[in-house]
Amino acid sequence: MNDNIAMYFAKLLAEVGIKRIWGITGDSLNGLSDSLQKLGKIEWMGTRHEETAAFAAGADAKISGKLAVCAGSSGPGNLHLINGLFDCHRKGVPVLAIASHIPSSEIGSNYFQETHPENLFKECSVYCELVTNPDQMPHVLETAIRQAILKKGVSVIVIPGDLLLRPMPKDAKYLWSEPHLPKVLPCVEDINELATILNENKNITFLCGAGCSDAHDDVVELAKRLHAPIVHALGGKESMEGNNPNSVGMTGLIGYESGYYAMENSDVLLILGSAFPYKAFYPQKAKIVQIDIKPEALGRHTQISLGIVGDVKSSLELLTPKIKQKENDTFLKSALKHYQSTVETFDKLASGTSKEGLIHPQYLTKLIDKYASEDAIFTCDVGTPTVWAARYLNMNGKRKLIGSFNHGSMASALPQAIGAKVSAPDKEVIALCGDGGFAMLMGDLLTLVQHTIKAKIVIYNNSSLGFVAIEMKAGGYLSDNTELTNPDFSAIAKAVGIKSFRVEKPEELESRVKEFLAFDGAALLDVTTAKQELTMPPKISFENAKGFSIYMLRAIINGKGDELVEVARENLIR
Repeated sequence: MNDNIAMYFAKLLAEVGIKRIWGITGDSLNGLSDSLQKLGKIEWMGTRHEETAAFAAGADAKISGKLAVCAGSSGPGNLHLINGLFDCHRKGVPVLAIASHIPSSEIGSNYFQETHPENLFKECSVYCELVTNPDQMPHVLETAIRQAILKKGVSVIVIPGDLLLRPMPKDAKYLWSEPHLPKVLPCVEDINELATILNENKNITFLCGAGCSDAHDDVVELAKRLHAPIVHALGGKESMEGNNPNSVGMTGLIGYESGYYAMENSDVLLILGSAFPYKAFYPQKAKIVQIDIKPEALGRHTQISLGIVGDVKSSLELLTPKIKQKENDTFLKSALKHYQSTVETFDKLASGTSKEGLIHPQYLTKLIDKYASEDAIFTCDVGTPTVWAARYLNMNGKRKLIGSFNHGSMASALPQAIGAKVSAPDKEVIALCGDGGFAMLMGDLLTLVQHTIKAKIVIYNNSSLGFVAIEMKAGGYLSDNTELTNPDFSAIAKAVGIKSFRVEKPEELESRVKEFLAFDGAALLDVTTAKQELTMPPKISFENAKGFSIYMLRAIINGKGDELVEVARENLIR
């Protein structure tokens, strides 16, 4: 007797090397769940929310470098996957999403839970197809897997639950071979033109992004020849910050002043594998050249003098031999001096002593960085946890940093820590969670317990949507609707069986951080951090300054002068 579609599905996934599927089962997934159980080669990783499943799959793919799989049942079940899949898609990690559907005979009848997932998922996928006939299955499934791997994105297969139970065609078979990512070599004429530009100009600065992940040594070698400061975007922090004598920090809204000025004062800015989106931080007078593996990325966020299609590593292997060693290193020395000054300024803000008895989030992050293992994996929520991670976590070539850096979704840190820890069980995994983001998917603390996942969860508990409040102040608005009434998160963790710690005094923090990280198992650290901590960007516009002044006036007029006192106390009195 032929396998049904569900068993064919399970066997091919096992052949591909899939070890687990993240999701929540439901009646339209019963056939697949049953086949997975009978086959016994793929684990079902049940979560408490499908969004968690998608985020976890993305982190699983990021850490393993291989295809990960998530699934959601018909209607609301697979709809809950969408936000996490958008993050996976924009991050460029290979994920296969299985969106089961209502009975095929009921499609188009406004049936219970009916949606049109084949349309809904198109914007967050490189491939999305509805299966309506068993004959489609071999080529649709294999195509979906290959596209996800080769295009580094999300593939979605939409399949009615009843179709999973139908037999495969008699002659159906799978023949799987692992696809390998190609090198994308640049045009030689473009490389020659770039070599001329770099050799003829004086002050060169690099801006490096996630596309430099396999090209660290190549980038540093070229920078040494040019005496070029290396600035990184957030996506490039993991690969370019460590073991880099030319590093001058990050740029952007949450970056370093030194990074901004190294770009602003350059004659040529060479963008390497970065989709840095903030136009205000690009230099006004420099000639800009961009190398990216994606043609559509060239010139997307700033005007460029030359755009080169190619992967960074292959491009620099061709370029570097053509570059003459520069003698004058004045520009680099100035940038490095500025960087050191910026680091010292940030370090002063990460003090464990406070006249007001406050725990500054910078200090918490610095301690996490100090006591975390040298190959730790960090995840961080958007907003202020990303700011502190960007400024106070030191990447060394072994550590990893995962966040929703392109999609910008709240609530990513906990589920990404779940996926990362399962993918790399021998590595220390630490989630840096905002209190707002953590509360959104807090139910998946139970996933840690159910699957014995030994991730560490840190909560920056400032009872506020902190970054949103800062943006409102900078715009001249009162930070209304950003305050959060929080529970004792450590008590909640304890209630579900997770070791927990709560810290409210700065003098207790260091010992608790050490105890928390040393615990052999899942643990949660709930820290009450300063509420009005400011995250100042490296470039303050007139509009920002004007907006903050307007906010202060409005605060006084509306009887919120105490809020101004709190801002001053937390940021000026250390």
